[in-house]
Order: sequence, then structure tokens, then C-alpha cells
Amino acid sequence: MRVLALAFVALPVVIGAYAYLLYPAVLWLIAATRRRSPTSRVVSPPAVTVVVAAYNEEMQIGGAIEALLAQNYPRDRTQIVIVSDCSSDRTDDIVRGYQDRGVELVRMSARVGKTAAENGAIPHIRGEIVVNTDASVRFAPDVIRLLVDAMADPTVGVASTRNVSISHGANYRAEDSYTNYEMRVRSLETRAGGIIGAAGSGYAIRAILHQHRIRGDLSRDFSSALTAHRHGMRAVCVDDAICRVPRTLSLRREYRRKVRTISRGMETLYVNRELLNPFRHGAFAWKLWSHKLCRWALPLAVLPAVLGLGLLASTHAWTLWVLLLIVGMGALSIVAANWPDDRLIRAWLPSGLIIGGLGALSANLAVVHSAWRFVYGHQDHVWEPTRRTVPST
Repeated sequence: MRVLALAFVALPVVIGAYAYLLYPAVLWLIAATRRRSPTSRVVSPPAVTVVVAAYNEEMQIGGAIEALLAQNYPRDRTQIVIVSDCSSDRTDDIVRGYQDRGVELVRMSARVGKTAAENGAIPHIRGEIVVNTDASVRFAPDVIRLLVDAMADPTVGVASTRNVSISHGANYRAEDSYTNYEMRVRSLETRAGGIIGAAGSGYAIRAILHQHRIRGDLSRDFSSALTAHRHGMRAVCVDDAICRVPRTLSLRREYRRKVRTISRGMETLYVNRELLNPFRHGAFAWKLWSHKLCRWALPLAVLPAVLGLGLLASTHAWTLWVLLLIVGMGALSIVAANWPDDRLIRAWLPSGLIIGGLGALSANLAVVHSAWRFVYGHQDHVWEPTRRTVPST
């Protein structure tokens, strides 16, 4: 019993060390043995269709369109399609104001959700390459060109942006570090063959792959890399294609976003579970296990660890203190995930490290919440985009 209890306690430590330390180290070793492919540039720019799914984005849609119109990619080779998911504010009117500049509006007749709205844009796509993005993010002027250049390699089916988190103050620096870490891992994965999921904020995909409709309850950005793999292509992260993603101001809203995103990710992976077979899919399956399943398993492994600590408490005094620490962190994560007004938390706890810690705790709680929803079933409300404020820079 003691050995089993110790194994339970060690489980999250082992999983965490592998997922966040050993896995990137192995990727680095693989990448170090491979020569970097020379950067190529397309000679004849292919036609590109940019799709933005939007619901009640009157505060953001104008800025998003202006950023897309400012791209240094040939305008006559760029189609911009805004899919309004039955918006009830001024979103549609604002988009119509850009029609004389070639921006097209596709309005859904009823609320269907982001993935289904993107499916609804398929009949209107004329480009050879499709770029999917959100109204709340901003592309650097050369993003589309860089994504297209990456796809000059015929083995590349998906090219993802490099996300840069835009903060509103020092309290977010600890949270931003995770985004930077994630982008470094994706860069290593690219050098080691390819990534296993694109950034939802911005990625390019060949139209022939995009034509495959994705179920409305699944994640299209995650599915894009899986679809590319099925068709003998790979997905890559383009380090220089900078996409600026504003930080959500509320821990509560960020928690709910993570629960939606992780739940859809779990469902997407389950639908494509045969890709987890390493005997058929080799390194791609290994990356799915390491990057997705192990990260999701880490907070779930805390549950048996608590049981193990409880079993050891009568003979090992230190386990009681660790158990109390875990319970305290769990309580803090629940408070952070459900507190109605973040401003009070940030006023009381001004340290960026503490705020970042609360964000990390609530992120791990979101995995447990998502796993519960996945196992016992859930019915999501129709897509409600996370409201982000783009800082003026």
C-alpha cells in the first residue's frame, strides 16, 4: 500500500517533468540533428481568402479589417470574407461600409457557432489558400506573405502564426511567459517535423484541406493539423509571422474560455483518436501524446496524488503539509475562476507573480472541469467570443 501511495504522489511530478521539460529537450535534440530548410518565397502569389468569423464585434471588427487591408500582400490576390454569426449589433453595418474596398459579408441566418460559421464560408472561398483569424487579434503587416511563403513547400498544408500576448500591465507578465513558452515549443516541433495544432488566432491552410467540413462542436484550428497529417502534409509554425493577441482582462472570462477550448480539444482528439497510434503515425502520435494528453493528464494526476498523500499522512508528517498546500491552491483556483470582478483581486494582489500564479491554477482547474464535461457529456451554449480589449500601441 505504501509503494502504491508513493507512486500516486510521484505521478504528477513525473508527468509534469516529462511534458514541460523532457519533451521540449527531446524536440531540441531532434531539431539539432536536422538542417534548417532554406526560407523560400513564392514567385507567383497564389490567391488568398481571409475568413473572419465574428459575433457582435462592433468594437473590434473595423480595426481587424483595417489590419487585413494593410497587409503587404497583393490586394488583387486577397479576398476578405467576414462571416457574421447572426450578429445583433452594428457589426454587419460596419462590414458593409468596407464593401467598396472589396470586403465581403456573409451573414448566417441563425446563431451556429464559430466552426459552423467558418463552414458556412466555404462556398464563398475563391483562394487557393485560406487564412482563418479572429476579430480581436491583429496581424503584423507581413503575416499573410510569410504564411504563404511557408506553404511554398509542397509538404506544408498548414502554416500557423506566432502569437505575441499583448498585456495591459505588469500583472500579466507571468501569464505572458506561458504564451512565449508555448511558442518556443511549437518552433521546436516545427524544426522536428511539424506541429500538432495551429493557433486559433491565425493560421493558413490549403483550400483543398479547408474544404473538409469540421463538426460544429470541434476545434477547427486543432483539426487543421490533423487533417493535414491525414493527407500526407504537415503543419508548421512561422516564427516571424507575428499575431498580436490581447490578454483577457478577467480571470473568470479566461477560465471559461479555457474550459470551452479544452473541452473542444478533447472532443476533437477523441474523434481523431486513431492518430494516437504510434505504430501507424509515428512521431506525430508521440507529439499528440506529449503535447496534448500529458499536459491534460497533469492536473488530473493530482487527484490520485491527494489520495496517496492521505494514505501516507499517518506515517509521514510532511505529507500533511503538502496535502494542505494542494487543498489551499485548489481553493484559490476555484475563487480565481469564479470571482466576478478581477479588479478587486488585482487591487489586493498587485504582484504579477501572484496574479500569474492564480491564472496558472485556474488553467489547471479548467482541465479538470473540461475532463468532467467530456466524460459526462455537455451541451455548450452557442459560441460567445471572449471579449478582449486591444491596447493602443
